[in-house]
Amino acid sequence: MADDINVKQLLDEMAEAIQSHCNDENYVNPLMIGIKRGGAWVAQQLHQSLELSEPLGELNIAFYRDDFSTLGLHPEVSPSKLPVDIDHRHIILVDDVLYTGRTIRAAMNEIFDFGRPASISLAVMIERSGRELPIHADIIGKTITLNQGEHVKLLGPEPLTLSFTGNGT
Repeated sequence: MADDINVKQLLDEMAEAIQSHCNDENYVNPLMIGIKRGGAWVAQQLHQSLELSEPLGELNIAFYRDDFSTLGLHPEVSPSKLPVDIDHRHIILVDDVLYTGRTIRAAMNEIFDFGRPASISLAVMIERSGRELPIHADIIGKTITLNQGEHVKLLGPEPLTLSFTGNGT
């Protein structure tokens, strides 16, 4: 399946969709924030393509996760970087894969600890089956269906590639 997905093409299509979304919603000078690691890699590419004037923000949501015990996560300690005030700003939140929705919930919790944005639009490279929380993306690069035990992961930062694992792969 990874061979069927052209990451560069997805990023180009996402940049166009974000520009269209911002135009439709009358967002002037939105702030883009990537979720560390994969989401920040995707956001960096999109930020550059869109030539946004504000610096790119980056969230490290490790301490906002609710599933350390079930996933066995070991948080990488590094600060989030939000270079400007987010109050009353339109935010484009970027992640690599939308799966259960827990990462996005954690990211929004952290964003609201920094301030109160006017809106948050979600852009994801891959939307996959298996949602546990009622979270949806506004901009989606590609929607895929994976079976239980199958996973997709973005590898990078250069080059960005997708890796599929599980159930015999």
